[in-house]
Amino acid sequence: MADLRSIVRNFAIDRGYYVSRSTPADDVRRLLARLAPVTTSVPLIRMGGAADGGYLVPDDFDGIVACFSPGVDQISEFEGAVAARGIPCFLADASVDGPAENNPLFDFEKKFLGAVDGGQTVRLDTWVNDKMPGPGDLLLQIDIEGHEWPVLLSTPVDVLARFRVIVLEIHGLPDAFNPTAFVALDSAIQLLGSLFHVVHAHPNNALPAVNLAGMDIPSFVEVTLLRKDRADVLGMAAGFPHPLDATNVASLPDYVLPASMQASAARATGGSDRI
Repeated sequence: MADLRSIVRNFAIDRGYYVSRSTPADDVRRLLARLAPVTTSVPLIRMGGAADGGYLVPDDFDGIVACFSPGVDQISEFEGAVAARGIPCFLADASVDGPAENNPLFDFEKKFLGAVDGGQTVRLDTWVNDKMPGPGDLLLQIDIEGHEWPVLLSTPVDVLARFRVIVLEIHGLPDAFNPTAFVALDSAIQLLGSLFHVVHAHPNNALPAVNLAGMDIPSFVEVTLLRKDRADVLGMAAGFPHPLDATNVASLPDYVLPASMQASAARATGGSDRI
């Protein structure tokens, strides 16, 4: 067996790859289960577009003083809906020259969000402290194509705690079987779990789910988080998709939130360390 392992290892290295042990399936299962949504005393509403660019959020906007939205791309419908409530929106994305629509409550910065300041990159805490240094709860809508993990892990807890609601598109969950990626994913999810409840989760069907170790794992999933002091938990969410959910890409097959991220998975793994 040792000789076979050496042959496989050397074969991979000769072709520019390195083979290592994968994350135990039970660890990945627990990570996914921590993302199983709960229902709370605050109802969900849909804001933004009817497809991609629309999100379910808690109807808890009174007192939110600003929205931060890195990852603008070509859609600004969610930010427009937030601005329609009189809430200023700070947007950032170095890949575009501005938001998709003009709005007097939009403040655009041509920068990427990152774990360090410099060049085209700004840290989340630097951005927040520059634009909204005063008191008041904030809203974060973040879709930055996999860079969310180093950004979240590099943000001080006191800054994260200013966000009453976070709408987060999660990338890279299938990579959790890579031990290095698992550490980042698990650390970030545990950090969020210390502050927030998952109140909604919806797979983005732009890519299909990946089946690994008997688990269907979304390639992308939209998750809504509500700070724990804002609502009472009534129980685990059920009935997916949510009645207000919409398919992200109408031309592609849709799929519901996998069982690995529903209540049954949370119960099976104990649920004590879930968000």
